This record gives sequence, C-alpha cells and structure tokens, in this order.
Amino acid sequence: MRGLLCWLVLLFLLQPWESQLQLAGPRCHTGPLDLVFVIDSSRSVRPFEFETMRQFLVGLLRGLNVGPNATRVGVIQYSSQVQSVFPLRAFSRREDMERAIRDLVPLAQGTMTGLAIQYAMNVAFSVAEGARPPEERVPRVAVIVTDGRPQDRVAEVAAQARARGIEIYAVGVQRADVGSLRAMASPPLDEHVFLVESFDLIQEFGLQFQSRLCAIDYCSFGNHSCQHECVSTPGGPRCHCREGHDLQPDGRSCQVRDLCNGVDHGCEFQCVSEGLSYRCLCPEGRQLQADGKSCDRCREGHVDLVLLVDGSKSVRPQNFELVKRFVNQIVDFLDVSPEGTRVGLVQFSSRVRTEFPLGRYGTAAEVKQAVLAVEYMERGTMTGLALRHMVEHSFSEAQGARPRALNVPRVGLVFTDGRSQDDISVWAARAKEEGIVMYAVGVGKAVEAELREIASEPAELHVSYAPDFGTMTHLLQNLRGSICPEEGISAGTELRSPCECESLVEFQGRTVGALESLTLNLAQLTARLEHLENQLANQK
Repeated sequence: MRGLLCWLVLLFLLQPWESQLQLAGPRCHTGPLDLVFVIDSSRSVRPFEFETMRQFLVGLLRGLNVGPNATRVGVIQYSSQVQSVFPLRAFSRREDMERAIRDLVPLAQGTMTGLAIQYAMNVAFSVAEGARPPEERVPRVAVIVTDGRPQDRVAEVAAQARARGIEIYAVGVQRADVGSLRAMASPPLDEHVFLVESFDLIQEFGLQFQSRLCAIDYCSFGNHSCQHECVSTPGGPRCHCREGHDLQPDGRSCQVRDLCNGVDHGCEFQCVSEGLSYRCLCPEGRQLQADGKSCDRCREGHVDLVLLVDGSKSVRPQNFELVKRFVNQIVDFLDVSPEGTRVGLVQFSSRVRTEFPLGRYGTAAEVKQAVLAVEYMERGTMTGLALRHMVEHSFSEAQGARPRALNVPRVGLVFTDGRSQDDISVWAARAKEEGIVMYAVGVGKAVEAELREIASEPAELHVSYAPDFGTMTHLLQNLRGSICPEEGISAGTELRSPCECESLVEFQGRTVGALESLTLNLAQLTARLEHLENQLANQK
C-alpha cells in the first residue's frame, strides 16, 4: 500500500511539469521538421527518473506543432541494444504518440550510446521510417537524453550523423559525462549541449528546446539552393527573387519576368520573352505566318490518318513518352476536324489495341490529350498483327473512316523500334492493295528491309529513320511534306462529294450557262436562214 501511495504522490508532483511545458506559451507552429528522441533507458536510470523522462517527453510533445506536413516525431530507447518505440511515419496525432510513450517499458541494461546514434542515422532518419527525402531539405533533429558515460565510442559515429545533415542536441542528466556530450552535439556547443543537475529539472531544457524550435532558421539547414535569397518563415525556408524576376516552378531558381505573362500576346503556339519585347514561335516543322502569331497547317485537303505505335518492351517507358510527344508534334501540323483530317491511334505489342478510332475526336487538342493518356503495353512486337488490324478495322466506316466514294486519302503511319516477331509481308501488301498510303518510321534497331516492305513506293519518300528516340524530331519536316495534302499526296486535289450543295449549285450554273449559249446560237441560226429565204424569194 505504501508503495502505491508513493507512486500516486510522485505522479501528482510530476503533473505540474507537464503543464508548465504546455502552458509556457502558444504552441510553436514550425515548418516541416523530422524530430527523433533518443532516450537512455539503461539500468542506471532509476524507475522514478525514467518516469520523469516519460512525462518530460509528453509535455514537450504538447508544445510542438505535430503533423505529417509539420513536425514528425519518432522515439527510440537504448541500453545495450536499441529499440524503436515508434518511427517518424507511425503517428500523425499527438494522442497516439503520448499513448505509446506511456506504454514504454525501460530496457534496464548497459549504455551503448554510439550504437543508438548509429541506429538513428541509418534507420530512424531513413525515408522508409518516415523521414522526408533529402532533396526536400527538411531539417533532421536528434535529441539524445542520457544520464551516464557511454560504454562505446560516440565521437566518430556522431560526426558521421552530423555530416549527413542531422542536428544533434545532447542532454545530460546528473551523472552524464560532459566530454561525451560535447563529442556528440552539433556546433555551436553552447546551443546544443545541456547539462541538467537532476531529472527533476529536465523540464527546464524542454522550455529552452521549445523556444529553439520556434526560432529555427530553416535557411541554415543544408543547402537551400535559392538562386537569389532564402527567407526563413514559420512554414519553413522560402526562396525570394530580386525585383523584376519571377520564382520558377522548382521553387529555387529565378528568371527575368516573362513579358508573355503580362500581355495578350495572341501567339497560337508559344510566346517567348526577349528583353523588353516578345515573339511568337511555332512547333518544329511549322512556319510562322505573316501576322507573326499563327502557324501554318495542312489546310488544303483532308486525310484519314491512322498511327500504329510500337509498345513493345524494347521501347522502354521513358522512350514511349518521347514517342507520344512525337505523335503530338505530328498532330500539331494537321488541320484536325470532322470535315478535315481525322486521326486514329493503335498501339501494338504481343496484341493490338485501338487507343482511339478515327471518328472519336474532332479537334487537335482532344487528340493530343488522348495520346498523352495512352498506357504503355510493354510486351512483344507483332507488327504483322497490327497491320492486319489496321486494314480490317481501323479504316472501316464503323470506326470513323469516310466512305471511299468521297476519295479521302487513307494514310497509315507505322512507328517501330525493332524486328517484328511475326510475318508482315501479307498484310503490308494488302494495305497498299486497299489504297492505303503507308509510311514507316524506324528508330534504333528497326530493320530497314521491314520498313521498306511496309512503306509505299517510292521508299525514299515513305521511309524515315532515327538512330535513337532523342533525335526523332528531325523527321517531322519530312513527314509534314509527305502527309500534308497540299505538299505531298493528293496535291492540288479538290476533295468534295458531287452531291454536296456547293457542287450542285456549281453544276446547275454550268448547265444553265450552256443552255443559254445554245439557245442564243439557235436564234442566230434561225435569223440567218430566214434572211437567205427572203433573198431567194426576191430573185424569183
């Protein structure tokens, strides 16, 4: 009974310390911070001292701005071994942390402080345990609380931890060795080494430590990489730029203010600032028009264009993204509309998938958005199967191709980076027999003989090759000259239905004109005959 009363009295006496930490001032709203407490639970720490340390931690938590995007907290305890009480990623609520600390059972063995620092450096502050990645430049702070002399070496491992960007506070209580504390702590030592006469006074460190966190200079942690100026704010470090400059999306670099953002430039594709002025640019392969704002397009004719894109595993994901960008650059110089150029996309690997048919999208913007949404297949290379799918399905009226009676050119463009795993000859020939104008674009290990077999004649105008994915853009001008109707196929051809209204009016006009001319000629002939008859009558 006496023991129970002693514990109750002890808990009662400890409560004001926790309250003092909590009521010392308004909660500190720090920016992002990864904070790990390294607690000595060796046998030299008596039970009531450990209980004081436990209450100290709980009170300190209540003075922190805890949260996933603010201060993340982890706790480890050590003696002859190291034990994770909870990692940085474990809790986002203060109540859960307090519950874990209250359930903590001391290890009561030796004092291997160096081992604990090594664990904190390699494990507790790892991304897997919940620490923010180094590139986010979130401060990492370790608070080591110990009451004795380490039984292992601490200087070397502490130096390694500091070199990795961990700021170390060393708190020694009553029997702690001052030399070891100074060997562990970060400079300046007078701000990072605390010696407390007894566990009863440990809350004094808590108040000082809380004020240090509230006044933390985030710009002093690591390399903030601000091009012009770093400003420490309660929310963390912020980069500022000099007057006349704008902060870039990376949050660090600065650029002379872009005039294009402050004026109605009217550029169809891209506006580029040049000093105190600006100019408009067009995509590669397209020319700026006389108005200085718009870009030329394929406008003189109409095409049904189906693109067959290789999605085999040899392409690799990063290159497949380059292929999609290349496809969108082709779309940029087409006049995409239901009445103009229609575009369909098919991806092939070990199987064939229509990403979108000819009749689905009516604008270039819709086509480009759909291209960017295409997911990479990453399997084999069945080019023959893809050609068959194109011939049998892609140019059908059910998938948006216009009727053959309208004489709209049908164009197929095959993009591949390697040898086909199936036969292509039958369906490559069939495509051309069906009147499809075929283009073949090869990259890297594409086989020239296959490209020529796929392409229409002459091969020099219908086969393109690039040694790697990064150099594909030089092919755009050749493809533009080939695919654009006014520059390549069907040049000068007027593609209209004879049943369209404008055609009927034109036909009617020509017919009426011809009839009027014929009537006039007949009238003149009749008058001439009458004149001859009158002459003959007078002679008689």
